[in-house]
Amino acid sequence: MPIPERLKPSFRKEPEPRVDRIEEARKRLIVALDVPDASSAHALMERLENSCRWFKVGLELFVSAGPAVLEPLMARGHSVFLDLKLHDIPNTVAGAVRSAARLGVKMMTLHATGGPAMLSAARTALKGLDNPPELLAVTVLTSMDRAQLRAVGVDGAPAAQVELLARMGLEAGIRGFVSSPEEAAMLRSLTGPESVLVIPGIRPAGTASGDQKRIATPGEALRQGATFLVVGRPITQAMDPAGATEAIVREMAEAL
Repeated sequence: MPIPERLKPSFRKEPEPRVDRIEEARKRLIVALDVPDASSAHALMERLENSCRWFKVGLELFVSAGPAVLEPLMARGHSVFLDLKLHDIPNTVAGAVRSAARLGVKMMTLHATGGPAMLSAARTALKGLDNPPELLAVTVLTSMDRAQLRAVGVDGAPAAQVELLARMGLEAGIRGFVSSPEEAAMLRSLTGPESVLVIPGIRPAGTASGDQKRIATPGEALRQGATFLVVGRPITQAMDPAGATEAIVREMAEAL
């Protein structure tokens, strides 16, 4: 699925036809800056400057470095995905969404399990803003399997829970979702061609799965309908992060 125009980075000219697929792959790869501090994030950004267009800032880095860590990323023309997975009462989440929108991020997450009132409040908080971020409802974390769901009182398969939460999100006006690769095809069918599906749990062939339980290769995830892929440890923990990124981009390009 093509990237919606509102989410495309604007600092690059359109590529020549010969490299269309490579450039499209770069636009659809989000590198997770899952590092402990701003200096580590800056060093990694510089190594990957020409390899990707998006960076994800999650809880570890945001708590350590604060909103200031976003500024050098955006100053260099990169798009930022703020992955804080907001989950609180509707009024609190609405306020946090407005604050994040002022930071200039392009996408941000909130937990679908916060319920329809919370999701609706988050969506309403963005009304009237210029260039608001895309809200992404996180369905079921990639670290959760059936046993983990059962432990928190959900007696069903992950796919069924993903579908339930996605339907709830759609009814609340949300058009962006996060799931594991295993549910990407179902979500694409359910949400339609214009929805934004951000898929973590990406592991190139031959890499360790770590604490992720529902995973896929980059090519598999794109073929299942992903809009964006989020990749962290296979890049950030590689001996050569830029080389690992380029290998993932090539695999993605082959699937486009």
